[in-house]
Amino acid sequence: MAAAGLGDWSDTELVAISAIQHYSYCPRQCALIHVEQTFEENLYTMRGRRVHERVDEPDTTIEGGVRVERALPLWSEKLGLIGKADVVEFHDEVPYPVEYKHGSKRPRSHDDLQLCAQAICLEEMTGEPVPRGAVFHHSSRRRREVVFTDELRREVARITEAIRGMLQVHTLPPPANDERCRHCSLADSCMPQVVGEKGRLKNLSQEVLSGVQLIGGVRDPDTT
Repeated sequence: MAAAGLGDWSDTELVAISAIQHYSYCPRQCALIHVEQTFEENLYTMRGRRVHERVDEPDTTIEGGVRVERALPLWSEKLGLIGKADVVEFHDEVPYPVEYKHGSKRPRSHDDLQLCAQAICLEEMTGEPVPRGAVFHHSSRRRREVVFTDELRREVARITEAIRGMLQVHTLPPPANDERCRHCSLADSCMPQVVGEKGRLKNLSQEVLSGVQLIGGVRDPDTT
């Protein structure tokens, strides 16, 4: 893997490829992991760890005439990205990234963005176009192919810059406080309901204060 400080990027400006998936799912989750260095285990993270056991160790094999690289280091000098791919297959030297996920086979935009970021890195590293890749869903043992459209690539670039800005200012975005929080391992650290309620109460207080100030500023026309 490239050392800290890649091209014109300093080590504090580099963005982890995994952060793209985290930010797309929930910006606050991304900040807790990559700014606050917070990590907690739950059923979903445990399943994810088991799924990645085989692909976490660097390895090169030939399977059915296809070269397969596992835990392949990745980087992009253009976007300032750094990370690794679970699996990269080389079909006639054309890279085909495969990301392992523990869930069932269904589209998830945050997974697609993470995979697209890997493809952008591979294109830059190899000089070969990477038009598509796949997400392997462990629960169903099936692959879901992802086409790396221009729209998906632009979104990767946009999110990368958003994460970089967040890392520079060390801010925690507000919690989502919705269905996503039920499955998040960081719910106890995030406290979405508590923080969300505080924000709601603050807004109500400001509305009440504004109303009081408005009433206090209205003069009785009979006194003029």
